[in-house]
Formats: sequence, C-alpha cells, structure tokens
Amino acid sequence: MDYYYRRTALAQQMATQLLRPGMLDQGLRSGLFLSGLRRTGKTTFLQQDLIPALEVLGAVVIYVDLWADTKADPATLIHAAIRKTLEDLQKPTSSVLSRLKQLKGLDVGAVGLKFGFQLHEVGGKGGPTLAQALTEVVDLAKTDVVLIVDEVQQALAGDDGNQMLLAIKASRDAINPRPQTPGHFIFIGTGSHRAQVAEMTRQRNQAFVGATSVDYPTLADDFVQYVLTGMAEEGAKALPTLAVAVEAFKTVGCRPEEMTRALRQLQQHPAEEADKFLPVIAATLKSAAADVELRKVEDLGTLAAAVFDRIARAMGDATGLFTGEALAQYTRIVGRDVTADQVQRVAEELRDANVIMRKGHGIYAVTDPFVQGAWLERKELWAQLAPGSAKAPG
Repeated sequence: MDYYYRRTALAQQMATQLLRPGMLDQGLRSGLFLSGLRRTGKTTFLQQDLIPALEVLGAVVIYVDLWADTKADPATLIHAAIRKTLEDLQKPTSSVLSRLKQLKGLDVGAVGLKFGFQLHEVGGKGGPTLAQALTEVVDLAKTDVVLIVDEVQQALAGDDGNQMLLAIKASRDAINPRPQTPGHFIFIGTGSHRAQVAEMTRQRNQAFVGATSVDYPTLADDFVQYVLTGMAEEGAKALPTLAVAVEAFKTVGCRPEEMTRALRQLQQHPAEEADKFLPVIAATLKSAAADVELRKVEDLGTLAAAVFDRIARAMGDATGLFTGEALAQYTRIVGRDVTADQVQRVAEELRDANVIMRKGHGIYAVTDPFVQGAWLERKELWAQLAPGSAKAPG
C-alpha cells in the first residue's frame, strides 16, 4: 500500500487553473497565495502532488522553502533556488529540458539553454534584474515558469525580503502582459499564518496586492477513511469508527502526523473501546504539539515569556514592545528593572527560535497561530485556577 495519500485530482485541477486558466481563473496569473496551519500537509502536497502536475503540463518549476534556514535572508534563499534551476537548464543532461523536448518539442540540440548573462550576476549591481533573467528563461524554454515560495510570510521579516517580492512582481509584470508571449510567469506563495498571508494580497503597500488568497484545502474525511482502510488491511486491532476518527483528526488540527501518532497509541488499548480512547488521545496530542514550541519560549526565561505574551495577546500585529508602559509591565512580571536593550535581545532570541517574526520596524507577530492559541488557552486556565479567582475551584 502507498502510505502517501495522493491528491492527484486536486493538484491537476490547480495546475490547469494556473497554466491554462479559463475566463474565471485569469486572476491567478496575478499570483496565488495559499495559507494553512503548520504540519497540515502543505509542503508535502506541493512537492508530491502540485509540482509534478505543473511539470506534466510543461512548466519549469522553481521551489524554495523559507523555513529551510530561518536564519538566512529570504532573498538569499530565493536567489539561490532560481540560480540552481537556471544552472540545471544550462546542462544538456537536464531532466527539465528532456521533459520539455518531449512535451513541447523544444529544440536545443545537444546543448542546454544559453543565457545572455552570468548566473551569479542576476539581481546584483550592474547585472540583469530578476525580471530580465526570467523573461529570457520563458523565451528560450518557450514555456511557463512557476516560482513557489513556501512560508512566504517570512519574506516580510526584512527589507531585503520585501525588495525580493517587488522584484518577483516586476518579473510577472514584465512577462505576462506581452502579446504572443511563449509562456507566463506564475507566482505561488504558501504560508502558515493566515492573517499575514492574506495581508500580502490586501494591503496597498504589499507587492502582490490584488492577487488571489485562499485557504489551503486541508485533508478531510476521505483521508481518514484511507488511513483506516490501510490499517484494516494490515490487521490493526483497535479501529475506531469513521465518525470518531474524523473528529479526532479535527482535534489534532488536521495534521496527518499527529493523527498517525494517535492511531498508533490507540493500539495499546482494548479494540472494543477504540471510540472511547481515541478522543482522549487526540486531545492529549493537541496539547503536546504546542508544548514543543512553547517550551522554546519558557526555556528563554521569564522576560521572554512576558514579551511573547504581549505579542500573542495582540491577536495580530504587535507594536509598542519597547514603550515605557511595556517596560514597566515587564519589570513587574520579572521583578527587576528591564531595559529596551534587554527586550530587543530577547525578541531576537525568540525570532531565532522561530516562535515570533518581525514584520517591520517594531512590529511583531507569533509565527504559528496554533501555538498562539494554545498559549492563550493556557494563560486563561492559569487565571481561572489562580488564588482569589472568581472562577477558581473552591
């Protein structure tokens, strides 16, 4: 049995809408932004389903994950991914060129594509712009180029990332409106912070304002049924009913890995009580999943927890982390004087741990809304149990 649940139909539909858009899909050429919580299968879907579907239709696909190295500048990662693809296209043994020869009859003889620029010069001072480089790729390969940036919201964390987004938009505007263009440039951005990804298409100061923003279609009942069927074929003893399993999958945030873990733990319980134990296991795993990230905050100390709490409670963009009022609040919590420099250092440590991100000068947000929600739920529980609380048990 293939343990990966393939979403072939969804991928084919999306690929067709992107590369061969109908009347109602033309807007996708302005850019497509997909948002969904972490570990719900976005990256796996991109790599296992969508990219192959795009390539079957003849596209040259460039993929980069901005969380592959959270300490690296997003612009550096994107430039590196583009150069790697262009280097491959220069090789006569390129698998991409071989596919284009078969699908589109591309005639490049026994050599690869020959660009009129040096790859290391792309985007550099005096070198070709990203728009000029990608235009040449489209014209020489005579096909569509699709750039997929995973965790695209990380590009908002610095000026270089924002400038890169503007350069990507300039590439779109240079290629797509041309009469008789042999191909188009399609940009896909995915991210785990719905609000931040959506803002990238709504805020007037963003490069891709007006582009399409939709929620990533998470796995659903059919995936759960697929897993249960596979377990039955392998002789698993403790099998829950589909309805209970679906609810458990929702409890763990529609995260495939957490669902598999829950079903594995279920095998330790009596088969006839599977429906009784699975909801409890799922609730426990939901809490444990957040623990991993929240422990990073707690390990950084009381001041880090206070700063993170202020950001989490903003429920969006958090500002004012270094104001006199904020410093006074931190001082009360920590029990000693806190300076703006100390808060700045803590904020950098939280960023390095990838639990918060800086969206602009003095503007911060929690990286994962799932973790943010778990933090706030726990703070509310602690408040209820605190001595003197009206809600505390007597």
